[in-house]
Amino acid sequence: MAVDEKVETRSTKSSSNSISEPESSKKIQQEEEDGIKGEIPVKVIGNKDRIDPELAKYATGEIIEVDEKTNHRLKWMLYRRVLFIMTVTYFLQALDKGTLSFASIMNLIEDTGLQGQEYSWLTTCIYIAILIVEYPINWILQRVPIAKYLAFNILAWSTVLALHAVCHNFIGLLICRTLLGIFEASCQPTFVIMSSMWFKREEQGVIVTVWYMMNGFQQIVGGVLAYAFTHITSGPLKSWQALVITYGSFSFLWGLVVLFFLPDSPMRAKCFSEEDKKLLVERVRSNQTGLQNKTWRKDQFIEALKDPQVWAYALVAFLTTLPTS
Repeated sequence: MAVDEKVETRSTKSSSNSISEPESSKKIQQEEEDGIKGEIPVKVIGNKDRIDPELAKYATGEIIEVDEKTNHRLKWMLYRRVLFIMTVTYFLQALDKGTLSFASIMNLIEDTGLQGQEYSWLTTCIYIAILIVEYPINWILQRVPIAKYLAFNILAWSTVLALHAVCHNFIGLLICRTLLGIFEASCQPTFVIMSSMWFKREEQGVIVTVWYMMNGFQQIVGGVLAYAFTHITSGPLKSWQALVITYGSFSFLWGLVVLFFLPDSPMRAKCFSEEDKKLLVERVRSNQTGLQNKTWRKDQFIEALKDPQVWAYALVAFLTTLPTS
């Protein structure tokens, strides 16, 4: 974590009464060498409250050089364990959110008796819910194990998605769509945090692109799957009911995978050795953004408001989503 620290090391003064000059010089030199090796305890003063206790166990004062071969090994280890789970999760989140548009061509509107602008409200309510809960969700993410919280939300939204099948009117669908938005709202901010937590600054552009492009990929796959479900013309379930139950069931199972296999942070990753945990923390030191901090700071908030890049990203997000209503 990027924290300015003043380090006070021990020094030894020679005593003319008990230690001779040559012995004193040797003792001072030996203590300096031990201090470099980290064998002499150091006292950290100033800004102690800014150091996350969990992170402090792995972020030592020494700078550990991570060679290219080790860095390559760690990176691919993260691709397999972290990025893969993130990508599949974001794909399912986008797919589940888009089920309404596919269900609309499977007689959902007729079966539930939607009239006038009610169908449009079912699309709008999910984004209103996301907008309302974004702030409390970001507050929660700062204080809880983020992978476990993400898994909880996956299990919740998959259950809500499957419950769409028992809705037979506008009110029922409106409640389910709103709850779907509330639980899915945690996905993107969680992944933004995880991308900066696990990967170096120069890697994050590719990482974010990989999981974010699942928005487009789900439209391709979702369209093909929806076409397959339209062939369900008999049985106790309508085609759109079979669609939401199938998607919800699969997402629920994936939520269990996330719960047990996605680590909350490099420090809590039981799947990695203690040595690899230290290296994972060390390789992102140059980001100077920290790994986790559970304390809200007013100065950081004000600094973000003054950063033109923050407003530029907000403008890009607004303009790219505006055409899609």
